[in-house]
Amino acid sequence: MGLQAFTIRDAMEKDLIGSLEIVKSLGYEDLELYGFDSEKGSYYGHKASDFKQMLDDIGLTASSCHYGFSDYLESQDDELKRFVDSCIQGAKELNTPYITWPWMHPKYRNTETFEKLPELLNRIGEQVTSAGLQFAYHNHDFEFHDYGGKTGYEMIMAETDPELVKLQLDLYWAVHSSKQTPVELIAKAPERFVMWHIKDMDKVTRDYSELGNGSINYHTMLPKLDKTGLEFYYLEQGGNFAQNSMQSITDSASYFKNELKQYL
Repeated sequence: MGLQAFTIRDAMEKDLIGSLEIVKSLGYEDLELYGFDSEKGSYYGHKASDFKQMLDDIGLTASSCHYGFSDYLESQDDELKRFVDSCIQGAKELNTPYITWPWMHPKYRNTETFEKLPELLNRIGEQVTSAGLQFAYHNHDFEFHDYGGKTGYEMIMAETDPELVKLQLDLYWAVHSSKQTPVELIAKAPERFVMWHIKDMDKVTRDYSELGNGSINYHTMLPKLDKTGLEFYYLEQGGNFAQNSMQSITDSASYFKNELKQYL
């Protein structure tokens, strides 16, 4: 059972080790990280090697990390290459197999960006794959918008190399914004969908919610999803906590273990 650490970013800022120890005690075994500092080669203010030791001591692994690629959309090739190299070095020190593109700055969410994005993703994927790691793209809602007659997600799936660019499907955002269901999306290329984000949707506001409190029927969905390519999954809640982030990951972990883990 994995956790996207961004869920508890407030708690980790106050007490990194204590928060991760609680994560472990709740039954989470694996993490997806965020917040890499490419200049310092650090995670959460600690050198990659030191943070890896912290995870080892607690008994947690990290299988993916979200890196700030959106900041490099207008950079020179050599600048992007240096950034990717720093991500590779950090990932190798953490023994993290996946480097993931997580987000797009709003100013880049347009047709021009999505027309050039597949080539850029292929280039990054080639650099990452050549280093012995894997590269993946994570979606939000804007990929499912129309850009010149196609959705951004259609462009990514059709124009990137399946060997170089894997897909991390955020099931919440797919339900929230895609005209196709997660079942239909994954069925197009099951082997490419190597990671999932599992989170629920508030019944009224459609914001994030604790698992089991929202409107997404995972009892129906999870058994139907093609798991051919699935390697890792992460529970996540970006905000809208009923009480606080730590209580939310506690409640979601309990619901997942009791109700949903059977499907995976």
